[in-house]
Amino acid sequence: MSEIESGASAKRWYVVHAYSGMEKAVERNLRERIDRAGMQDKFGRILVPTEEVIEVKNGKKAVTERRFFPGYVLVEMVMDDDTWHLVKHTSKVTGFVGGAKNRPVPISEDEVMKIVNQMQEGIEKPRPKVEWEVGEVVRVKEGPFTDFNGAIEEVNYDKSKLRVSVTIFGRATPVELDFHQVEKI
Repeated sequence: MSEIESGASAKRWYVVHAYSGMEKAVERNLRERIDRAGMQDKFGRILVPTEEVIEVKNGKKAVTERRFFPGYVLVEMVMDDDTWHLVKHTSKVTGFVGGAKNRPVPISEDEVMKIVNQMQEGIEKPRPKVEWEVGEVVRVKEGPFTDFNGAIEEVNYDKSKLRVSVTIFGRATPVELDFHQVEKI
């Protein structure tokens, strides 16, 4: 593909498949290789789609990063033989997603914006690492109702609390519990 055909600023977004857990390393390796090759003008942003999630460890809330497309990195680039080879032969990259073997298909700007918005929402309002559903049966693992099972009646993500219906002496009793006091069965 000639420079005229691709247009000097015809950067599009492509999805690159990376070894799972190595997405940040791929981002680093790509940036180093782009700099060494002097191809900065042919590459734009490189995104590892992550969101922030709230985890409860030892009773303490911690915000951690979670990849919501594990094994994938988004690369904004001009697609030509040189850039294709640079990305394809980067350590821990297994290839491009979609299209013919040596002609990947770009993803739309809309798809990229959805991912960017999801990343932004995760920063502004981190989600809990574990998702709870009303009706789901859980086991209480600490507190006065330890080892009781119950069905979730209500989920309050803002306060990290659940209302669980536990059967005590043959009667269903609603009990308010923290996320870390229960576990999925």
